[in-house]
Amino acid sequence: MHFEHSQKAQDYLARVKAFMNEHIYPIENSVYAELHELNPTGDWRKWKLHPQIEALKQEAKDQGLTNLFLPDEELGKGLTCLEYAPLAEEMGRVPFSPEIFNCNAPDTGNMEVLYHFGSEQQKQQWLTPLLNGEIRSVFGMTEPDVASSDATNMAARIELDGDQVVLNGKKWWSTGLGHPNARFTIFMGLSNPENDRHAQHSMVIVPLDSAGLEIKRMLSAYGDYDAPYGHGEMHFTDVRVPTENVIMGLGKGFAIAQGRLGPGRIHHCMRAIGMAEKALELAIIRGSSRSAFGKPLIELGGNKERIAEARMAIDQARLLTLNAAWKIDAVGVKRAMTEISAIKVVVPRMLESVVDMAIQLHGGAGMCNDFPLARFAAGARALRLADGPDEVHQGMVARLELKKYASQ
Repeated sequence: MHFEHSQKAQDYLARVKAFMNEHIYPIENSVYAELHELNPTGDWRKWKLHPQIEALKQEAKDQGLTNLFLPDEELGKGLTCLEYAPLAEEMGRVPFSPEIFNCNAPDTGNMEVLYHFGSEQQKQQWLTPLLNGEIRSVFGMTEPDVASSDATNMAARIELDGDQVVLNGKKWWSTGLGHPNARFTIFMGLSNPENDRHAQHSMVIVPLDSAGLEIKRMLSAYGDYDAPYGHGEMHFTDVRVPTENVIMGLGKGFAIAQGRLGPGRIHHCMRAIGMAEKALELAIIRGSSRSAFGKPLIELGGNKERIAEARMAIDQARLLTLNAAWKIDAVGVKRAMTEISAIKVVVPRMLESVVDMAIQLHGGAGMCNDFPLARFAAGARALRLADGPDEVHQGMVARLELKKYASQ
């Protein structure tokens, strides 16, 4: 692969950086403080949006800087996975910024599902308003009563009843469930238990106001609800939706998920690398500007070596991720599974390490909301579970590696 980004990617990166420098970085700290004031509790029914974020969403749209992730010239900007990667890294430096560019999870994954696998009716009803930034969405996969690290354990049921499907089960850690603009979830459940293991599940579009769908609570992560984004738990009791809401057909859930999760993991990892770059930057500034025992902090206790280790770890993680993105573009998700699984392990661990180093240099200030480091630390730890725990991805890498030698 070439190590220089395409001219198209460089042009969009320059525009995204300029937008963030002008509009987002100056308000970063105040927005987080005000979001806590607007949403002081876990009661999602009272959660409110931040007016500056809403205004900047329109500004980004006016500047042609939305839907950058979608590789479609008409609906997106025609960027490949590799071309979008540096844009995701830049957005990752401020966790609320992807929403401004309409490149936020889980909407990006849901839009990709609808774009690649949805019917024309599903695209018109749900994809178009998502692309316009008019609504937000949720993805319901993880369940509280089973070991969700094995996705085939899903106990939530989808049963065909005439021209409807009936849904029963529980879902939790559903990102964005409490967002005031959330309108539907893509629900994944067991529909065809008689089929082969990876052809038993389906995905169904379910409006959040459907009868029998109850939002039980929002879940805190390290004591923070991350309102109005956050994660929640929802229960489905005899929820009925038309069969037209089934995506691609019954039994196709894992086939869809495989296509959805590949690019999404690139996005997650590149955003994480953006966080790591921001954390390293803050560590260097803090270590150079504060003194103790007669010396700058950066000169004490092996801190220079820690800075060097962070620099090397970030660059290694970035190259591994860009290689995975390049391979997805070149040969497709199925033939890039080793690389996709590898970055899902390597990048969050790297982020954890870099952020921890930066927090240590900041002392007590690193643990409070005066700096973004505590948010980064929670995000890094969560990312080691989101889209599957480290051990699942390590298992995938091992299986694929051993397979090379099976016939020898």
